[in-house]
Amino acid sequence: MAAPGKCLLVAGPPGVGKTTLIIRVLESLKISHPNLKLQGFYTREIRQGNERVGFEVVTLDGRTGALASTTTSSPESIRWPTVGRYRVDIASFESLALPELQVKEDTDLFIIDEVGKMELYSSSFFPAVLKVLESNVPMLASVPIPRGGRDIPGVARLKNHPGASIFTLSTANRDAIKDLIYSQLAHSLQKH
Repeated sequence: MAAPGKCLLVAGPPGVGKTTLIIRVLESLKISHPNLKLQGFYTREIRQGNERVGFEVVTLDGRTGALASTTTSSPESIRWPTVGRYRVDIASFESLALPELQVKEDTDLFIIDEVGKMELYSSSFFPAVLKVLESNVPMLASVPIPRGGRDIPGVARLKNHPGASIFTLSTANRDAIKDLIYSQLAHSLQKH
């Protein structure tokens, strides 16, 4: 079971800057801990002009693959689950994200952006996240804030985990939260 402070969750509504915060913390950690062994991924918007048309998964070593799209029209995409207007490409997501969540002995930190509705359509994803959590390797992850007041069950389980610390992000507190998460992770990595 993860020790307190080993699972840092950044919560916030879409567009508040969860991914940006995680990337900035990651960049700062790479500078202060150049030999850090990282695993994980983050998600990035795909835009056509001013319109968001999808999301892609980006591994920490720069590989990319589709997560969801409004423009996919392949025959198999008709059977893909949808979140809003996006069709979720589970096979593409799993091919990139799941190998990044394999617990290895020398891993110092896991980055998981995000544990949300699209990602949780993968039946293998949440069990992999739980294995990371049980590994006692520090984890920085992002989770959505529920729209209707009720968390997605997997997100609720993460938030209620005894080792989880939750940071609710807003436009007003982004810099302070980034600094706080960075200092907690830097401290945790010295002990790890």
